Amino acid sequence: MNSNCINDKKTSNLHLSRHTLSSHLNTVSKRWIVLVGMILSLLSSYSHAATLRMAFDNNIVSLDPHELLSESNLQFSHLVFDPLVRWKKDGSLEPRLATRWEQINAKTVRFYLREDVHFISGNEFSAKDVAYTLNRLKGSPDFRAMFDTIQGTKIIDPYTIDVISVAPNPLTLNIMTYVFPMDKAFYQGRDKIVKYGKTFASKNVSGTGAYYIVERQPGIKTVLKRNPDYWDNDSKGNVDKLILTPIRNASTRLAALLSGDVDFIFPISPIDIPRTKQVKGIKVRALQSSRITLLHMNESRNPALKDIRVRKAINLAINQRLIVEKILKGYGTAAGQLSADRFLGHDPKIQPEYDLSKARQLLKEAGYEANLNLSMMASNNRYVDDKLVAEVIAAMLAKVGIKVNLKTLPKAQYFQELDRRQADLMMMTWQSDTLDSNNIFEFLVACQNDDSGLGAYNASEYCNISINQAIRMANTEMNPERRIRLLQSIERTVYDDAAVVPLFWKSLNWAAKKTVHFEDVVNDQNYPHIDRLVISGDEGNNL
Repeated sequence: MNSNCINDKKTSNLHLSRHTLSSHLNTVSKRWIVLVGMILSLLSSYSHAATLRMAFDNNIVSLDPHELLSESNLQFSHLVFDPLVRWKKDGSLEPRLATRWEQINAKTVRFYLREDVHFISGNEFSAKDVAYTLNRLKGSPDFRAMFDTIQGTKIIDPYTIDVISVAPNPLTLNIMTYVFPMDKAFYQGRDKIVKYGKTFASKNVSGTGAYYIVERQPGIKTVLKRNPDYWDNDSKGNVDKLILTPIRNASTRLAALLSGDVDFIFPISPIDIPRTKQVKGIKVRALQSSRITLLHMNESRNPALKDIRVRKAINLAINQRLIVEKILKGYGTAAGQLSADRFLGHDPKIQPEYDLSKARQLLKEAGYEANLNLSMMASNNRYVDDKLVAEVIAAMLAKVGIKVNLKTLPKAQYFQELDRRQADLMMMTWQSDTLDSNNIFEFLVACQNDDSGLGAYNASEYCNISINQAIRMANTEMNPERRIRLLQSIERTVYDDAAVVPLFWKSLNWAAKKTVHFEDVVNDQNYPHIDRLVISGDEGNNL
């Protein structure tokens, strides 16, 4: 063989070897870069993973999302479950477990569901879970009035489902914000709903949410960890561990924040806001809400309250503006009606009224000049200064000769008494679940009907058939102008009948360490989106 050919072959093999080695090194280098990047990303993730210690004024009564239509239960649902759709701060809706939706016909909305989502049990989420959840909601004592307008569902495929209304429904999407799909395979067969009962669903949970429970001591604390398989990878939140502690007393709650025992509290009492704003390292945020605080007057318990003159006198004797000014320190708005100004039913002509002389005259005409005794109940740890507000109301009624026997109770006991209508006067607050007037009317002033759920929280036991008729019409009226007129007519009827005493729309007040960037995750419904919360710095609460 020609030596030159041999040399050429050796040279060629050498070049090939160098090329192969170079290619191999490049591949190894790229792999190392990717691997190092993953490690750095993981380390970065762990270095920023934070523990958030939250103190609320109320306790999570049940883990069953359908047992109680309460603020604390809904806050919990937003942590461990996910809704189909969710309200944004600007009042629009954002996709969650439903990626998009479309109106198929007048009564049907089709929802396209998110794929590759799993419950914490490991079961895969699909349309069957949505159908199961909607059917369960229709049987919930607290939720069925809202879902009575839903006829049923039709599964198109594993990730597509039609929600069919009884009639054209202007609020279908609003209602879907309360559909937190439950794990059918996990719950079915042991999913009985019992208010304040010890059921499987009240003690066990399998959701798709950003967090899952690792420890629970009812009334003491609930500890949650971030779901490592959570589907929302776009979330910038870094709260890996969440410790929820109920602290009912406002002063104790604030002291826990100032001492560093907790990082984030709700609510902070209005009286404490000015001085708290001056504390270094602490920040406060207040948002006006549409949550109405009102006083029920039970017409069935006390014959005097059947007389419209007595009910009007009670309304006129209570000075809502003074309550907001002196007790809430301006962190609220005096109410003369149930609908906040953002709701379609709001009537700007209806304003709070205060007239002691007229109140005394009406009581005299009704035969109760100085001999009316009323029992009253209120919570003493559910709302900011709820006990003080109740005491002031009792004092105001005393000025027109009404003697009030006031009893205040802790939240858990009080709401059981409210369900049983155990006092002539009962104070409560209500956040419209659909951000619409009709939800308030359905639950608070409609004639009570156990089958439909209407009037579930009508502790006045007031009944005006025309209101029920208007509620039904408004639930199917697709023309916005006609719907406004219907809702305003209900508001006017409630006012004319003096059915309840609207008190105020409260402000929602939070306080936190400056390292807790909660401004963008709180909202006027008080369902903080903790999955998006970012904690910065190092104040002893990082893992």
